[in-house]
Amino acid sequence: MHAVGRSGRSLNVRSAVRRALLVTFGLQLALAVGLTLVDSYRRRGKKPKPFPTSPPSEVRIGGGTVTSYAYGADLYEDMLAAIDGAQQQVLLESYIWKGDDTGERFKQALYDAAARGVEVYAIFDGFANLVVSPRFKRFRPPVRVLKYPVYAAGLRFFDLRRYGRDHRKILVVDDEVAFVGGYNIGSAYATEWRDTHVRITGPGVFDLKRTVADMWNLNRRGRTGGPLLLEAPADWEPRIRVHRNVPRHWMFPIRAMYLEAITRATRNIWLTQAYFIPDADFVGALEAAARRGVDVRVLVPEKSNHIVADWISQGYYGEMLEAGIKIHRFRGAMVHAKTATIDGAWSTVGTANIDRLSMSGNYEVNVEFIDPAMAEQMERIFRTDLENCSQLTPEDWGARGSHKKAAELFLAPLRPLL
Repeated sequence: MHAVGRSGRSLNVRSAVRRALLVTFGLQLALAVGLTLVDSYRRRGKKPKPFPTSPPSEVRIGGGTVTSYAYGADLYEDMLAAIDGAQQQVLLESYIWKGDDTGERFKQALYDAAARGVEVYAIFDGFANLVVSPRFKRFRPPVRVLKYPVYAAGLRFFDLRRYGRDHRKILVVDDEVAFVGGYNIGSAYATEWRDTHVRITGPGVFDLKRTVADMWNLNRRGRTGGPLLLEAPADWEPRIRVHRNVPRHWMFPIRAMYLEAITRATRNIWLTQAYFIPDADFVGALEAAARRGVDVRVLVPEKSNHIVADWISQGYYGEMLEAGIKIHRFRGAMVHAKTATIDGAWSTVGTANIDRLSMSGNYEVNVEFIDPAMAEQMERIFRTDLENCSQLTPEDWGARGSHKKAAELFLAPLRPLL
């Protein structure tokens, strides 16, 4: 009888714990949704403030060039010019593709290229474009289009490899030029967001072409024409390395790329991140660098377009500031770049945020440059961005309101989801 009684009490305790956890998780989600709705209401009709920008700048690396862009209007003009000059093939992959004036310009450029006999392939993410008009998302042949499905697991709902989003933004034209970085396609991104993209020519183009082709071949499912076939390149550029996160293959090298570079740093680590929600080991690597005398700076939006991500990202601010890491907050506009530069020798530009979704969930691509001229170029962009930043001090952080501290603590368990 006593054994039965203890067993019953144990079941009741477990049941009560499960209910408490479910209630807590529900309240966390409710708070997250509530914050998002309130923030969306407050933003209605508000325009971002102007911010300093860096003009396109080119460096030569080996047999090719790398041009950096820090203003969307400059980037879009060069991307459209590349498509207009295409003679053989255009490969375009974008996470978000708005159906506005800028989106229509890109769509028409693809149609015009196809009419000239150019092979045109386009990929966009179905979930990211749910709010885009269905009319815009319909393409006429001969443009070949792959909409990465909102739900890609099918009957394999248990297969975590099939839940990643296609978060990449790449354009490759004629094996001659490739563009990659943080910019999605849309009119607001052209002038209202601060982001970073690069244009690559020479041997470095091939790996980006292979990145798009592999995405096409992995997900075409027989409905979008035959596979994209690639020949091996005649040469390659060892100072430009393309790292691809591919959830279907359980392959996530971008996080390792960052950690290796951070561990080697001796002078400076300058990171620009739209959504900075690192794991404890990543934060530990940055703090260890700061404690050995490295100038570690993290530049993030003062207020991003995802308020919940902002609140969750602040969970490590206290210990980062205590370790000597400088946190700079970009004012008045959204900074969406995903870049870093280290020791005047290493830099990266890409699509991956330093958060769980990008580091171990989504399809992402980052280009690693091991070149002093490119690092210098990225340092110039970082310094320009600092002109529009306020630096967060330990005193300012400690003086924030108690309601903010409570909300940060309450939302912290959601960090592994983002």
